[in-house]
Amino acid sequence: MDGIKLLVTGGTLDKTYNLHNGELHFIDSHVPEILAEGRCHAGVETETLMLKDSLEMTDADRAVIADVCNAARQQRIVITHGTDTLTDTAEYLAVRVKDKTVVLLGAMVPWTIRHSDAAFNLGAAISAVQCLPAGVHVVMNGRIFAAGRVRKNREEGVFEAID
Repeated sequence: MDGIKLLVTGGTLDKTYNLHNGELHFIDSHVPEILAEGRCHAGVETETLMLKDSLEMTDADRAVIADVCNAARQQRIVITHGTDTLTDTAEYLAVRVKDKTVVLLGAMVPWTIRHSDAAFNLGAAISAVQCLPAGVHVVMNGRIFAAGRVRKNREEGVFEAID
C-alpha cells in the first residue's frame, strides 16, 4: 500500500472560535493535531489545498481538488470538506476521478469546540478509505455513503442515504 493522501479544504472541522467577535474563522488546519492525538499510523500524507467555508466553494475549487486527486501517486485519498456542499463536491469528483478510492468527510462542530465530531469522522474516513473499492464516498456519522446517494439533513444535523 502506498499510503493515504489527505487533502484539507476547510469547513467547520478546521474553524476556530474568535473570542473577540464570537464568529468562527480559519487560522490553520487542525488535521495534523487530530492525527497526532489519535496516534494515527496509517501512512497519511497531508496537503492543505485551501481553507474555505463550503458555501464559498466553487467549481473552480472543485477542479483543483479533482486535479490533485488525479495527480496523486496514492490510490487512497481522504478529503476534509465543509458539510454544506460536501455532497456536491462528492458528485463532482465521482465524474472526474477514476480508479482511486476517495472519501470525503466533514464535521458539524469544529475540532476546537467540546463534543466535536471532527476526530470521529476523520478516523472513520481514514479507516474506510483503506477498505472501500475505487469510487467516491462520503463518511459521516459513522456511516458510509456512495457519492450521489447521500444528502445532509439540516433539521437533524446528520447525513442520510437517498433511496
